[in-house]
Amino acid sequence: MTNGPNSILRALAVAASLAVLGTHAQAEEWRTYHSLVETEPRAEPFERYPHVNPDAPKGGTLNSAAFGTFDSLNPFIVRGTSAAGLSEFGGLLWETLMQQSVDEAGTSHALVAEAFSFPDDYSSATYRLNPDARWHDGTPITADDVVWSLETLKRISPLHMRYYVNVTEAVALNEHEVEFTFDQTGNRELPHIMGDLPVLPRHWWEGENARGQQRNIENPTLEPPLGSGPYRIVDVSPGSHIIWERVEDYWGANLPVNVGRNNFDRLRYTYFQDDNASFQAFTRGGYDDVRQETSTRRWMLEYNFPAFERGDVVKREFTAGGVQHMQAFAFNMRHERFQDRRVRQALTLAYNFEEQNRLQFFDMNKRFSSYFENTELASSGLPEGRELEILEAHRDELPPEVFDEEFRLPVFDSPQAARENLREAVRLFDEAGWEIRGGRMVNKESGEQFRIEFMGSSPTSEIIAGGFIENLRRLGIDASLRIVDTSQYIQRYQNFDFDAVTARFPQSTSPGNEQRDYWSSDAVDAPGSRNVPGIADPVVDALIDRIIFASDREDLVAATRALDRVLLWNFYTVPQYFQPTLRYAYWNKFGIPDVQPSYSGVDTMSWWIVQEREEAIEEELEEAE
Repeated sequence: MTNGPNSILRALAVAASLAVLGTHAQAEEWRTYHSLVETEPRAEPFERYPHVNPDAPKGGTLNSAAFGTFDSLNPFIVRGTSAAGLSEFGGLLWETLMQQSVDEAGTSHALVAEAFSFPDDYSSATYRLNPDARWHDGTPITADDVVWSLETLKRISPLHMRYYVNVTEAVALNEHEVEFTFDQTGNRELPHIMGDLPVLPRHWWEGENARGQQRNIENPTLEPPLGSGPYRIVDVSPGSHIIWERVEDYWGANLPVNVGRNNFDRLRYTYFQDDNASFQAFTRGGYDDVRQETSTRRWMLEYNFPAFERGDVVKREFTAGGVQHMQAFAFNMRHERFQDRRVRQALTLAYNFEEQNRLQFFDMNKRFSSYFENTELASSGLPEGRELEILEAHRDELPPEVFDEEFRLPVFDSPQAARENLREAVRLFDEAGWEIRGGRMVNKESGEQFRIEFMGSSPTSEIIAGGFIENLRRLGIDASLRIVDTSQYIQRYQNFDFDAVTARFPQSTSPGNEQRDYWSSDAVDAPGSRNVPGIADPVVDALIDRIIFASDREDLVAATRALDRVLLWNFYTVPQYFQPTLRYAYWNKFGIPDVQPSYSGVDTMSWWIVQEREEAIEEELEEAE
């Protein structure tokens, strides 16, 4: 679906473009949306997300909390910490070629590109830009911007380097069309994820700032960059806040993906050093309007402050139909003592989830049993069918349990089970060359005690890791927790300077190239990669490629289950827990669509401010002061 003012001229332009491209483009279908999950085209055009209110009013301010600090407005480089609202895929400021749907898995819709096409062998992709697309200074977005963006991001961004490693060339066919060429065929996802490319303004980054200095995209900057998205940066105070304002003449306001969304006039992010400070600010009002509550204890016990009791703050649970994002303890296998699989299995046996859930979480949390929890991609039972065929090719390199046993995490449902789990952990340590001497788990040869320092960024880390640390100490391990400030935590996390951390591995129901950033050998030593445990396993690398080159959905599901099973049986992490619902608390000044998106669960950018409620709350806050 296009957004131009003159459909006849547009049709003529498309016809002329096809003539230039010849049989190559004529044999392909121009697509305004694309799904990696659906097999049949849709009968109805996409006009807007079904959950939005197309008549939602614009106005008001959305206040949000951010953590730590920031010192850069350039999110594409490893140096510096970028500000809230920015991301490696554009964030609020830079639009991508297509927008990944907030409502459906593996689906993208037209944004900067009004359509794209690709041949049957997936060897290339051609994107056609919306001629109405503009930068905030009114300059048109061109194919040259797209080519420059890809080339630049592959050079300066480790993430994009891996994400687009198979893209060999980008060529501007004319002012509004770009062809991407790939070094392989059969990668079903590659034409699709080209739509995730953030498009950057070449003329701005290659120009000079107000002081006549040459800009350099390879350096951090606090000069608000030129963007193309629905919001622009208007106020920056590093470590304190960043304020965004809605662009009144935003070129894409009426695109289907934006109908009923981006309703706030201003977005203000205020920085806090930890979650406790953020919560206290939330209770006072004016700093954080919408809070996703991840602490079950707080959800059950601490919502008793005056604003909640008088109804100004509301609690609500939402249900998401998408994948539950794995959260786990990750032990840094870049350190030799964590490289033995038996050691990692022993550490897994020491985590008593059941007691923690009962004592701290009111039995409201569930344990992860898959990296793709709550989807058809999760492994279960014994491998069979196509999944078994995939694994058989690597049988000699895999633990035999992969084929013979159903993966089950240890359960602490009785004192006897607790003793048995810890006894088995001691046996595995012994096999790996460690033994208990004088109450200390030491290396049989060197006598050095086994130690683990968990790194955290707030007192919440003590709740998460405390019980685990106690059990590890029962095994004679020198286990401790070190809390560091948020900015130091981010730097150390990105540079893998830790023994153990709590890591999250967000997934989708259509995995692909991003798996390289999570688990591949190439990502082990790449600062900022998501391969937090430091996995360098040829079998894992091969399974990632099998996912990327899956021939169809059935093959993708089988390959992903195989990867999931291998990750679990190698005990690369100790899975923690998740909340079966999304728990949100918010100041009652919003209009909210009756139904939120079933896939993501919550789309706050489809909410809007009810002016009279906002004014009443502000008056109450002023009186309270």
